[in-house]
Amino acid sequence: MEQEHGTHHIVPVRIYLMVFGALMVLAALTVGASFINLGVFNNLIALAIAVTKAGLIMAFFMHLKYSSRLTWIVAGVGFFWLIIFFVITLGDYMARGSIPGMLGPQSVYNPWLN
Repeated sequence: MEQEHGTHHIVPVRIYLMVFGALMVLAALTVGASFINLGVFNNLIALAIAVTKAGLIMAFFMHLKYSSRLTWIVAGVGFFWLIIFFVITLGDYMARGSIPGMLGPQSVYNPWLN
């Protein structure tokens, strides 16, 4: 009385190799973008490339592309919480120095600069 809990999707090796190639191109793009001074957009571009790489890994290597809707919802909720944590951290970072008597980002001790 063995029950089938769903079908298993077999992904061709060619797809894995294409995703691996895309990840290598994105890794090279990350390194190349680090040498270009784009001002405030450096972090935004690096984060966009990182999110793209994470999406490829989640979709193909974690088999999310072929999973049920419940699995998509669970992954989406986890990603939603990650965005919330980024926003809270960014809000904390941006507020530093705006409150009198509080330390700003420039006043944090960095032993590599001294």
